Amino acid sequence: MKLGIFAKTFDGTVPATVLTSVAEAGFACAQYNMACSGLAPMPDAISHEQAAAIAAGAKRAGVEIVAVSGTYNMIHPDTAVRKQGHRRLEELAAHCAGVSTRLITLCTGTRDPLDQWRAHPGNDRPDAWRDLLEAMEIAIGIADRYDVDLGIEPELANVINSAQKAHRLIAELKSPRLKIVMDPANLFEVAPLEEQRTIVSSAIDLLADHIVMAHAKDRNPDGSFATAGKGVLDYAHYLGRLKQIGFNGSLVTHGLKADEAPGVAAFLRNLLADGGTR
Repeated sequence: MKLGIFAKTFDGTVPATVLTSVAEAGFACAQYNMACSGLAPMPDAISHEQAAAIAAGAKRAGVEIVAVSGTYNMIHPDTAVRKQGHRRLEELAAHCAGVSTRLITLCTGTRDPLDQWRAHPGNDRPDAWRDLLEAMEIAIGIADRYDVDLGIEPELANVINSAQKAHRLIAELKSPRLKIVMDPANLFEVAPLEEQRTIVSSAIDLLADHIVMAHAKDRNPDGSFATAGKGVLDYAHYLGRLKQIGFNGSLVTHGLKADEAPGVAAFLRNLLADGGTR
C-alpha cells in the first residue's frame, strides 16, 4: 500500500509548498483539497493554470495525487444547494486530468441543513434515499463525461451510514464509476474490541471488490475522533484484512495535526512492514 495524507493537513495555499510538506513528512501520495490552492474546497471556477500548478507541484515533490476532495451535501434539504454542488462537481471533474488524478471523493449527505457531517433522523427516510439516487445519477453522468471515478464512504452521520447501505447503492446504480473509500473509524463510535473487529471485517468483505482507497484515523474510548494509532482502533487487524483481500491502493490518513504527520507515517509504515493478519 502507498502511504498518503490529506494535503490540507499542512498550512499553505501554494500547491508546491503544501505537497513538499507532504513528502517531507514521509508520505508518497496525497488526497488534495482545492483549499491548498487558495480556493474554496469546491470552487465555482478553476483555471487551467491552477490545475497545472497542482500537477507541477506534485511532480516536483515526488507526490502522487491519488484523489481530490469533492464533498458537498448530496441530499441537502434545499434543492438549490444540491444543484450548486453538482455544478461545482462538474468544474472539479473537468480539471481532474490537469491535476493528474482520476478519483473524486464525495459526501453522500445529510438532511442537516448546516453541517454535511452531522447526522439527522431524516437520513433514514425513503425520500432521502430517493434524493441520493437522483444526485448520484447526476454525479455519475459527470464522471462519465470526464472519465473520473467517484469515491463514497460509509459514514455514520450520512445517508450511507453502513457498509450494507453502500453495497445497496452500488447494486442499484450499477455504475463502474462508483467506488468505496474505506474508513473503519466511520463504521462505529464505541464498540468492544471483538465487535469492532467484526464490524470492520464484515465491511471489508462486503465491499472488497469496490474499495479504491483506504483512510486512516482513529476513535477515542469515548467515541470522539483521534489521530491514527492514538485510539482504540485495531490497526493490525484493519490493515491485515485489507491485505487479505489483495488491496494495494493508497492508505490516506487525516484528522491529525501537521506536527503529528511524521509519527503517523512511521506508525503506519511499521504496521505495513509487520503485515498484521489478525
